[in-house]
Amino acid sequence: MVLLFPQSPRGDALARKYGYDPWLVSRFLQYVPDVEQFLDKMESKPTRYIRVNTLKMDTKSLADRLAKKGFELRQTALPEVLAVEKEPMSAGATTEYMLGHYYLQDLSSCMAVEALDVQKGQKVLDMAAAPGGKTTFIAQRMQNTGAIIALEPNEKRARSMAFNLARLGVFNTCVCKMDGLEAAKLGKFDRVLLDAPCSCEGVIAKDPSRKTSHAPEDVDYCSARQANLLETAIKATKLGGVVVYSTCSFAPEENEAVVETVTGKLGARVEPFGHGSAGLDSFGDKKFRMGKNTRRFYPHLHDTTGFFVARLRA
Repeated sequence: MVLLFPQSPRGDALARKYGYDPWLVSRFLQYVPDVEQFLDKMESKPTRYIRVNTLKMDTKSLADRLAKKGFELRQTALPEVLAVEKEPMSAGATTEYMLGHYYLQDLSSCMAVEALDVQKGQKVLDMAAAPGGKTTFIAQRMQNTGAIIALEPNEKRARSMAFNLARLGVFNTCVCKMDGLEAAKLGKFDRVLLDAPCSCEGVIAKDPSRKTSHAPEDVDYCSARQANLLETAIKATKLGGVVVYSTCSFAPEENEAVVETVTGKLGARVEPFGHGSAGLDSFGDKKFRMGKNTRRFYPHLHDTTGFFVARLRA
């Protein structure tokens, strides 16, 4: 069950100031550092990031070409990812974008692939793959070698993802119209990525309606499904292989609690990951044994959308 906390004068004032339902702010106050700075940051337009598609173009060459168009770019913690400081035209409307030289993808999203640590020639499963940003990043990190199975149960989204794969020159990937819960039918993989469907608290800056359309029941529903998906992911991973579990939610019930429950049941261990902030070791009366090894990305601390990443060794 989702944990709710008593409302407080400070929480009520922040909820009124920023337009949130009070229950949500009362939870943020329990675990988000510098809450007012956090809420203030989510009022501004998120930084745009582009992920260079090294299957077609190297980072320096792309940066030079975009600079000639008037773009100003900044290097980030990942060599393939550039922050857009100045955008004289939409980054999604350039010739380079249409040719698949880069993909619009938040830095935090790319961190899930960084944590996966894929190697050339491996067999990889992406359990909730659409629209394909992480899938195509995995493919370029593998230099189009090995094999990626990308799952998406919705036919329209699967077709859209196939278009993205083609535009970016990915040819080591098979898109399957399948629910991630059926992944055990596909055998064992060296690496499994589960970017789980979630309540999307982390993208409030992009979708302010989540301030009030989001309900505690959403968190409960998502966390139950996420736990089932993560169990499936671990069972689909070879012994000694890596599972990365990620969400774009801040809710501990969807993040540390899911990891705690499933690893306790199946015995996988959480490995440290060198980006972001340490995850929570407690929330309310809940304790998370390996929470500090998980990673959180906050808009006001990391200049990204909200994100959670856990790297597990099967």
